[in-house]
Amino acid sequence: MRRGSPELRTVQPDLRYNNVNLQTMILHIMQRGKKSLATRLVYQTLDMVKEKTQKNPIEVFDTALKNVGPAMEVRPRRVGGATYQVPMEVAADRRVTLALRWILDSARDRSGKSFPEKLAGELIDAANDTGNAIRKRDETHKMAEANRAFSHYRL
Repeated sequence: MRRGSPELRTVQPDLRYNNVNLQTMILHIMQRGKKSLATRLVYQTLDMVKEKTQKNPIEVFDTALKNVGPAMEVRPRRVGGATYQVPMEVAADRRVTLALRWILDSARDRSGKSFPEKLAGELIDAANDTGNAIRKRDETHKMAEANRAFSHYRL
């Protein structure tokens, strides 16, 4: 039997832009507890985004998150000895988490340059509906569409 799920921790908004999703991104970037380094990298990234696009960097960031976040995904469901990939809608908090994860993975996979430049490029691409993070979202949607026949196994 499963036990109860852990209670969700609340994330405080970041200091400069007062944005919870931005603070979540900082926490995802952080490695080995070096939060000040992660914060500096994110703020450098947003400054680069402002230089390149001449727009409010938070608007570009929010647009990128909205564009990359998947609406549907497949989850495995065991029915009578067979495992089916059942398409399900994605909850809002998971949508943001997946979007952040895909943007950061795509930025890390970019070649050359410093991390803030890579991340700025990926955020701008995601806001313009291009880039690897958008491709990942499209693959997820295609899988959900392909397995639509199993949607009646939904929980």
